[in-house]
Amino acid sequence: MFCLSIIKDTMAIHPANFGAPVDEALISEINKKYANRVLHDVGLCICVFDLSQAGEGKVRYGDGFLWYKVVFRMVVFRPFTSEVLIAKVKSSDEEGIRLTVGFFDDMYIPASYLPQPSAFDSNERAHFWLPDSTLTTTTELLDTPVSERMYIDQSEVVRVRVESDEFYDDEPGPPKVMEGVQVKRESKRAPYSVCCSIAEQGLGPVAWWNGAMQVEEGDEMDEGS
Repeated sequence: MFCLSIIKDTMAIHPANFGAPVDEALISEINKKYANRVLHDVGLCICVFDLSQAGEGKVRYGDGFLWYKVVFRMVVFRPFTSEVLIAKVKSSDEEGIRLTVGFFDDMYIPASYLPQPSAFDSNERAHFWLPDSTLTTTTELLDTPVSERMYIDQSEVVRVRVESDEFYDDEPGPPKVMEGVQVKRESKRAPYSVCCSIAEQGLGPVAWWNGAMQVEEGDEMDEGS
């Protein structure tokens, strides 16, 4: 889920911080610049792990800052493909489920990666799974008794597998115009998102499988006696 990324940059220390140890001042400035920032093809920066190199501070003409060329290791959030994570359900709609891990909310489970057969209940605003069912259409699934459905509710803790991740670079600038007509800009997308799945045994709400394990343990004890 977390990895270390080596980054090079040139950082400035304000004159007010000249009295502080150089390493501490540089790490503080690096965290201000990079923490909670997405670097394309790298991931979501969390904090500085350590400072590998720091050159000699130099003053540039026109300001009183000390500028340092630095090399540092950054703790980065970027789960790898097939990694299993624990997350919470943030919201649900017809297209799928949005997840959160507390500090990162752009994780999604598309409807195609839910256990089948499943459907979205608009009244409950939640998806549900109907295990051991042969029904296939959404209409048929929504006609089933609520007591037979296994809902994936908001704030529920779920175990998911990472399928892929995607970086998106939103181009800045004025609205584009084609043949005198202003082109409608696409809705703003997250700079980094993670696609997940729960369509396998052991994945999905943790409570589903905790209950199954307790039943299996109970059966083993009965056989032993």
